[in-house]
Amino acid sequence: MGMDLKEKIKQLASEYFAEVQEIRHYLHQHPELSMQEHQTAKFIMDKLDSFGISYQPGIAKTGIVAIIHGMHGGEQVIALRADMDALPIKEANDVPYKSLNTGVMHACGHDVHMASLLGTAKILQNTREHWGGTVKLIFQPSEESYPGGASLMIGEGVLENPSAAAIFGQHVAPQIEAGKVGIRSGMYMASTDEVYLTVKGKGGHAATPHLTIDPVLIASHIVVALQQIVSRNNTPWIPTVLSFGRIIGDGRMNVIPDTVTLDGTFRSFDENWRVEAHKKIREIAMGVAVSMGGNCEVEIKEGYPFLKNDEHLSNHFREHASDYLGKENIIELDLAMTAEDFAFYSQKIPACFYRLGTGNKAKGITSNVHTPTFNIDEKALETAMGLMAWVAVRELSN
Repeated sequence: MGMDLKEKIKQLASEYFAEVQEIRHYLHQHPELSMQEHQTAKFIMDKLDSFGISYQPGIAKTGIVAIIHGMHGGEQVIALRADMDALPIKEANDVPYKSLNTGVMHACGHDVHMASLLGTAKILQNTREHWGGTVKLIFQPSEESYPGGASLMIGEGVLENPSAAAIFGQHVAPQIEAGKVGIRSGMYMASTDEVYLTVKGKGGHAATPHLTIDPVLIASHIVVALQQIVSRNNTPWIPTVLSFGRIIGDGRMNVIPDTVTLDGTFRSFDENWRVEAHKKIREIAMGVAVSMGGNCEVEIKEGYPFLKNDEHLSNHFREHASDYLGKENIIELDLAMTAEDFAFYSQKIPACFYRLGTGNKAKGITSNVHTPTFNIDEKALETAMGLMAWVAVRELSN
């Protein structure tokens, strides 16, 4: 394999750059929300057809799996994943490829992930005589909304027939300069659960509080009491967050309402503690409410599990990426309390999820994901498609 294939991949990444940039522009202009990615899927299938790559559509509705076989035989199978959905955000960028779907925007870089993976596909398809084994390309719907396309695709057998031995995924990172990538071994991103509380009391006139059971006061005590789950029930070695971002007590300045609702998020890095914490949230919220004469209904929607990067696979990725980009362009990442449904794959097979640098401070490309001004330094596309192709063929030869 050696130098020749690496140089060939770099050459093809440079050669296909303009085409992949066009692909990204088209996808950016035509964003679709979770589970509505019909045009996106059709566009991806057209591209795969033009590259001569076979695929299976309609997995988890709009998901696609493409297969590329190396010409040197071999049983190994590696999967590569890109997510397809956009966000309900009105784009504020003034660019020729601005979103044409008002109120919908690729503000999380999934256009970049898809375009890069199509570039990787074309590189792999056109270097097949140099490697053996099989690469599975997973184009996945609905990363942004629960239950997440990953779990649906896994349920429909995306990791089987043939069975993938490992999976790689990447995600844009505006805080990392284009040309660099970030990686972390082991625990990387948090599990995420939605917490919904409904505090019930008895409303009335604010001037006669003794005739009410005040759910605003009860809700306030619950929010404060629940903080002890993180500070006093959780071991300090497991990063944990419990935050409430929405409290609605729809009374008036002189009207105490009957009910108050609270919406929050619980995030952690340990499945046993996660179960225990859910139990504690229920006990404390209900206990506080009852002790003050009201009651509290607790609904906890279990979201994505925590994402763990397989130690061996991450170490291999570090080696392959250092080899391809140079050691100075590999960054060690911190734990992230954000969540990603790639975590579902990581609970099934060895997985490696890394960050693609897309920022450029000098050009003022610094906006974070999920903002109306998010954009990338497009030279990251060339890095992304070449690196992923190189990592796949290297891993297949391991």
